[in-house]
Amino acid sequence: WNIMKYLGITSAFILLFAFSTYTLIAQKAATDLRCEYLQNPIGIGVEQPRLSWMIPSEPEKKNIKQSAYQIQVASSIDNLEKSKRLIWDSERVNSEQSTHVTYPGELTARTRYYWRVRTWDQDNQESPWSEPAYWEMGLLHAGNWSADWIKPGHSEDPKIANPAPLMRKEFTLDRNIAKARLYVTSHGLYHAEINGEEVTEDLFTPGWTSFAKRLQYQTYDVTALLQRGDNAIGISLGDGWYRGKFGFSSGWNLYGEELALLAQLEVEYTNGKKEVIGSDATWKSSTGPIRMTGIYDGEVYDARMERPGWSKVGYDTGDWSTVKTTDISKEKLIEPRGVPVRKKEILEPKKIFTTPAGEMVVDMGQNMVGWVEITFDGNAGDTVSIYHAEVLDKDGNFYTENLREAEQRMQYILKGDGPQTFAPQFTFQGFQFIKLEGLDALPDPSSIKGVAVYSDMEQTGTFECGVPLLNQLQSNIQWGQRGNFLDVPTDCPQRDERMGWTGDAQAFAPTACYNFHTAAFYTKWLGDVAVDQKDNGAIPFVVPNVLGDNAVGSTGWGDVATILPWTMYLKYGDVRILEEQFETMSGWVDFLDNLAGENHLVQDGFHFGDWLFFIHPTEWNAKPGYSDVDFLATAFFGYSTHLVVEASKVLGKSSETAKYQSLLTEIKSAFQEEFVTKKGRLSPHSQTAYTLALAFDLLKEDQQENAVRYLVKNIESRDFHLSTGFLGTPHLCRVLSDRGYTDVAYKLLLQESYPSWLYPVTRGATTIWERWDGIKPDGSFQTTAMNSFNHYAYGAIGDWMYSVTTGIQDDPKNPGYKHIFLRPHPSKELQYANASHKSLYGTIHSSWKIEGDQVTFNFVVPPNTTAVIEIPQNGINPAQGVDRYEVGSGSYTYEIAVQ
Repeated sequence: WNIMKYLGITSAFILLFAFSTYTLIAQKAATDLRCEYLQNPIGIGVEQPRLSWMIPSEPEKKNIKQSAYQIQVASSIDNLEKSKRLIWDSERVNSEQSTHVTYPGELTARTRYYWRVRTWDQDNQESPWSEPAYWEMGLLHAGNWSADWIKPGHSEDPKIANPAPLMRKEFTLDRNIAKARLYVTSHGLYHAEINGEEVTEDLFTPGWTSFAKRLQYQTYDVTALLQRGDNAIGISLGDGWYRGKFGFSSGWNLYGEELALLAQLEVEYTNGKKEVIGSDATWKSSTGPIRMTGIYDGEVYDARMERPGWSKVGYDTGDWSTVKTTDISKEKLIEPRGVPVRKKEILEPKKIFTTPAGEMVVDMGQNMVGWVEITFDGNAGDTVSIYHAEVLDKDGNFYTENLREAEQRMQYILKGDGPQTFAPQFTFQGFQFIKLEGLDALPDPSSIKGVAVYSDMEQTGTFECGVPLLNQLQSNIQWGQRGNFLDVPTDCPQRDERMGWTGDAQAFAPTACYNFHTAAFYTKWLGDVAVDQKDNGAIPFVVPNVLGDNAVGSTGWGDVATILPWTMYLKYGDVRILEEQFETMSGWVDFLDNLAGENHLVQDGFHFGDWLFFIHPTEWNAKPGYSDVDFLATAFFGYSTHLVVEASKVLGKSSETAKYQSLLTEIKSAFQEEFVTKKGRLSPHSQTAYTLALAFDLLKEDQQENAVRYLVKNIESRDFHLSTGFLGTPHLCRVLSDRGYTDVAYKLLLQESYPSWLYPVTRGATTIWERWDGIKPDGSFQTTAMNSFNHYAYGAIGDWMYSVTTGIQDDPKNPGYKHIFLRPHPSKELQYANASHKSLYGTIHSSWKIEGDQVTFNFVVPPNTTAVIEIPQNGINPAQGVDRYEVGSGSYTYEIAVQ
């Protein structure tokens, strides 16, 4: 200190130096930069993309909040880092906004834009610039395509499954290459190679959309695959959803009889010159080892017919045909807004055994979607068949009757040149067990790998508690989502169905958004919901609609048009999805309004009702869980109208708000007169009826307590078993908790006997079942007509586990978790619960643990958000009073005595 005085260094300087040093250490650059939810996307088509970033979490600091930001955009990293020749500089913007910041300028097709951001915190301390990120625009308009659509030149039979076509071209690049992009799509599925190397890890491209109205193309950076001099491109095609056997009738050619390819390779040389190699009449076509491929039936692969080097330079095409060009419109081509399907987890066999029936069976230990990679050795012509199943029967034998017409079979014919590893290219199967035919002995486990494939969504949610069965239930819910989120949200992945059922999607949406980052996935699919909507506003049962013009209009299914966009707004703060989907939302309500007529009761049309509600097997005629369809239809009519009112408020559509608010008042009045007594008793007197009436706010305030008592009494009369189906189940426990009956909800959740969420777990389920009793207590199966063992709808209970057990809740007034509610409901039966959810702002954490007479609560609130924490005053039951804390970001711990 004396030396410092001698040097003239004051204490004030020391403090300033220390503070500055701390600031430099503490202020961190923004991370997780995204454009339209995606990290460094290539080939996007959004003309005003939105940019988002995260403020890094600092455990030692609280109340971190962004006060301002600055974004810079440039055409190169060098320009960006030197802040020169910028395309856009927002300069300092005083705002907390760190999600969905709209880029305001005009964008050019094919162009890459580099961007970075820096922020200022609540103390006006400036962060360093973030690491650069980028987005790249696609072709944007049909006029940017110069390539021709081409079809295989060899003949095919449109009434059967044909061999997968191969199409190729050689070309020469006579200069040094600066960059290259491949823009590609197809009728059917495609798999692209350049110079013998795969272009991408993406699977099942170009994806499944309503092909007659929207067809995606993909953009790939293929610079590293090309070379100066001679090159070759090869693309194989598969039937996929386009023309393969698909639909309930197991028909062919749903979208067309012929496969086709559109590919445009654009090369830019280091001297600035450009060259385009497009699909045209100079390409050649043939067939190869894939002799049959289909979504339902699998693939047949004959290794003797492989064409080594077919996508490399110098391959002999003497026996190949010249392709045919075809006139297919490019106007319906769109850039993808979703995420690709990719290989995700690799599983090892759990057990290899021989069944009582003498079958050679492999148990992968997990009901999954994808395929097995398997290595065989044998003589040329030896054939090995692989069949897929979800379960074994009660005798331990391979069971496939629930697959209906889907064969789920891979067949490999060996070429005899030593061990060879096989895997399909254009199909996926739902299975836990595989049956092998054609082998002389049980295979070595090391020769088999299970490959799980699904849309490449980031996992954002975790949940764990002190009850192992509940932890398995959580695993089942997430695996069910993995298996059924394969480009579209399907109902099931194994039998001859695998369609985008809208009822399942709306029921599961909140849970889906906790578990995985589903925003881009849903954005893509909602585009097809919009284009498949009928002119009268009706929404199909499935999207893309492969069931026909009359398979539309069911309430609880069509309501996905309102429920899913609103869920995305709540979970991601996405106002644009409301803007884009508002016409679809209001159109659906208008359809129901016309269907209901002047009495405002939906009593006409077809409605699935409370699908698969509980029916005791000895009381088929009694229907003890039944809810009248007109009651359910009118309830959803009211709920969708309410959501349109809320969406119109967000969008500032005052005339629409007034219109639909008036309609909602009339619906509630009609509902009251038709279905509700003065004291709150409902007709029908069912769990689902009371659940939906309360969840959708269709009862008067003085009716609600009696209604929830009727609901609780019904549950108690069933010894704490549920009787709800697809429509009532998602809301059941939440209604109970909201009304002070969390203890009853826990008894339902922890019930292990049929019907309950845990009953399938006790039967060994590793995914969610379609039916409460897919396997009956006596070990027999439900009807083969409809009995999927991977069907995510009942997994909607996951929403309650996150939002009530651990209390992580969004705030509709500050959506996207900008403001968070943390309202845990502990239970002594669980002992502890620990959950997290990665929002667009960062990871939210909530946990509690009961030890003796004390409950310890731990919370983490991410930067740039605030939260309200509500702790039960007695440590357990919030209904008996809570202590409320308003907090900023940071970590918080509370210890409460159990009373």
